[in-house]
Order: sequence, then structure tokens, then C-alpha cells
Amino acid sequence: MLSRNLAYRTSPMRRPRQQLQVGDRVKTCNDCIGTVVRVDRDEIGVFIVVKLDIIPGEFAYDPEDLEIFQS
Repeated sequence: MLSRNLAYRTSPMRRPRQQLQVGDRVKTCNDCIGTVVRVDRDEIGVFIVVKLDIIPGEFAYDPEDLEIFQS
């Protein structure tokens, strides 16, 4: 399974990942706006923790489910 995930992440057909940093304002895949609180890694890969403006708490997202919010 690890080799399958590695091939998936390094495929030339995928768009390059954007570099998100703590403090960046982002828009989620479901159009919620929030702020990056933490960039972390686990056994699966990198995930981004975001504090949304409309919902209390922090939520983890795949980097590809976020885009930098341009106000």
C-alpha cells in the first residue's frame, strides 16, 4: 500500500502542492474561510489544521482541499 500511495503523490499529472504556512488565510473545499493554525505530518502524509471563522474548533484538511484566500 505504501508504494501505491507514493506513486499517487509523485505522479506528474498532479498539480504541484502549494506551500501553506501558519497564519495564511485559506478557503476550504466547501467554501469556508479560515486561518492555518498548524502544518503537521503523520504516517499518511502532510495535513493542515485550520481554525474556521464560522465554526468553533480546529479542523484537519488535506493540502489539496485548501486554496489561499484572496480578499
